[in-house]
Amino acid sequence: MFLPTRIDNIQRMIKRFKLDGILLSFSGQTALDSGIKLHETDFLQSERCNALTSAKQFGYPVLVRSRFVSNLEELIPLVNSALAQSSQLLICKSLKGWKKVEYEVVRDQYDNCIMVCNRENIDPTAPLSDQSIVVVPSQTLSSDEFNLLRSISIKVVRHLGIVGQCNVQFALNPLSVEYYIIKVNIRLTRSSALASRVTGYPLGYITTKLALGMSLIDLKNHITYETYSCFEPTLDCIAIKIPPWDLKQFVQCSHQIGMKSIEVVAISRSFEEAFQKCLRMVDENFSGFESYERTITDDVILSKD
Repeated sequence: MFLPTRIDNIQRMIKRFKLDGILLSFSGQTALDSGIKLHETDFLQSERCNALTSAKQFGYPVLVRSRFVSNLEELIPLVNSALAQSSQLLICKSLKGWKKVEYEVVRDQYDNCIMVCNRENIDPTAPLSDQSIVVVPSQTLSSDEFNLLRSISIKVVRHLGIVGQCNVQFALNPLSVEYYIIKVNIRLTRSSALASRVTGYPLGYITTKLALGMSLIDLKNHITYETYSCFEPTLDCIAIKIPPWDLKQFVQCSHQIGMKSIEVVAISRSFEEAFQKCLRMVDENFSGFESYERTITDDVILSKD
């Protein structure tokens, strides 16, 4: 390809063909002058500088090409390697270690909104809820955190104008009230089925009625037939869902994590009992948390060993 030796042409060729180098000694003085001008524009360093600036703005650690980077020393070689293959590099703020909290919200066309329940993933910011142990309702949120995320969920649903059921997912910093909205599901999911089973609130039935133009104030509770659907359910139990990765029973089964999996759910009055039930369902040969029957004296406890 033959083009005039101009700065704009050189920049366009670098972006298009991802060149590894530029030889300035083959086209006379024009090429040398163009190389000097190109160097003065900082174009060759612009992508790297943008990457370093973005990482500094987000604060470490950051996520670079599916890898976590904790400091500047780790970022520079990774940026050089990435920009050698592509002209663009995506840098995201890392949410590693943040809590993943979900809220199930229902809204009708008259702007009546209720929160059916919330749930918390035990695994911090798991990529998919199907891959994480989920607890309903959340157990580690303070009252302020719970009410903050609840109000934000309702604002999101109203802002988007959603009629029916909606699932809003948050990443919450455990050391502050900083949060991010990471996903909004406007459809019934397996998490919605879990919420319906735990609360007794028929999300599928209510969503269908709302789509037909009815309001939450007019719909009676499908279970009690006394109260109305505009009342938020009150939970007197704890539910835990665990995905069992029992791949030994399947020949030539792929170990790649995907959307297809099975789940076990247990409902109880306490967190410990529900967790124990789930563990027993995950593996029939495992009896869960067992008691420690060894007798320990005070001398053994106080000893340094």
